[in-house]
Amino acid sequence: MSQGKDEGKLEDLYLITLRNGPFAHESFSPSEDLLNFLWNECKVLVVGAGGLGCELLKDLALSGFRNIEVIDLDVVDVTNLNRQFLFRQQDVGKPKAEVAAAFIAKRISGINIKGHHANIYDQPREFYKQFNLVVAGLDSIDARRWLNETLIDLVETNDDGTIDVSTVIPLIDGGTEGFRGQARVIIPKMSACFECNLDLFPPQISYPLCTIANTPRLPEHCIEYASVILWPQQQPFGAGTKVDGDNPEHVKWIFERAQERANQFHIQGVTYRLSQGVIKHIIPAVASTNAIVAASCANEAFKLATYIANPLNNYMLYNGESGVYTYAFETERREECPACGRAQPKKICVSPKWTLADLIEVLREDTELRVKSPSLTVSSRALYYSSPASLEQATKENLPQSLDCLLEEGCEIFLTDPALPLGRKLQIFFHKCSKKNK
Repeated sequence: MSQGKDEGKLEDLYLITLRNGPFAHESFSPSEDLLNFLWNECKVLVVGAGGLGCELLKDLALSGFRNIEVIDLDVVDVTNLNRQFLFRQQDVGKPKAEVAAAFIAKRISGINIKGHHANIYDQPREFYKQFNLVVAGLDSIDARRWLNETLIDLVETNDDGTIDVSTVIPLIDGGTEGFRGQARVIIPKMSACFECNLDLFPPQISYPLCTIANTPRLPEHCIEYASVILWPQQQPFGAGTKVDGDNPEHVKWIFERAQERANQFHIQGVTYRLSQGVIKHIIPAVASTNAIVAASCANEAFKLATYIANPLNNYMLYNGESGVYTYAFETERREECPACGRAQPKKICVSPKWTLADLIEVLREDTELRVKSPSLTVSSRALYYSSPASLEQATKENLPQSLDCLLEEGCEIFLTDPALPLGRKLQIFFHKCSKKNK
């Protein structure tokens, strides 16, 4: 079990895993087997290699985890260098995950770390099933919802209906927003999941369309104009292509059109960085917040892997705006949660004379669903697919049709969206109302 020249650096790990303590979990049993598991068996996936992800990788590696993989779709930008300390000037333009993994491997001997320059949505179930823990440092609510539901979907049950605990992969979710942050421990199907408490996250900022189109006053208005009005009109990268905030060519196009719009209205402040931030709904990060939240997440990962102490139950809030304040509390699991509970179909009341396009607009505005590109099917029949472009083209003829022509009273619709790998069931009920009161 000896770690050679690194053994001295790991002295604290021996102290806390080879003897008991007053805060130990009831399942804790002091043994060298704990360190063997930590070093040789436990596989951890870090999702995101940005400001929070860099801190997570450093903390996990220095906590004794030896089998780590990291996945991120981004490349290093020069603006990352002031706080994402695993990157250097010569790394600009290179994949974040690969550069971060190489940096950690160079600094810590004996570690087995691998970077994946890939989209989390594109990975098969088998990719996630190989890990014992998943630690997320994502800045996207949609991506966190998707990851949460993916791990829930991996949970299997025994013949007697009980949960097969060997298929449960804990998710440790970290998030930061300026001087505020949070860390939570999610045990799929056993504790509150991300979707159970989605209302903790307010809907992302949006701007009135009339202001964007007619009376812009802020640089953000110009960027939104280029993104939500000019992009679908001009289709610069082909019909059906959606704006991708991780695609430099897409961001450059939005930035240039926004600059032209800003010049027309004498508005200052449109930059490439701001354009990407508006597209991706990025809130500026603070290095100290990332460090505190990542330390909490790494601490929870270590506790879950070794049982040296009871894990967080189950949410920690940090606020550094006027001092240093933390507060831990238990978020409750919702039995009717559409992701991990026994949710019934969501009831939607509509006017029979609404069009399918009206219904889709209502779904996008629903603060519980929070979908962006919904696709709808009923009785194995496609109503509308938002993607790919070929299916959208084939089903968009249904958009102007009235709902009473397409649906029956009380029928169930299956809704899918990029943020919802498990989808949602909706039940349609007709009532008389005008579109403006929907």
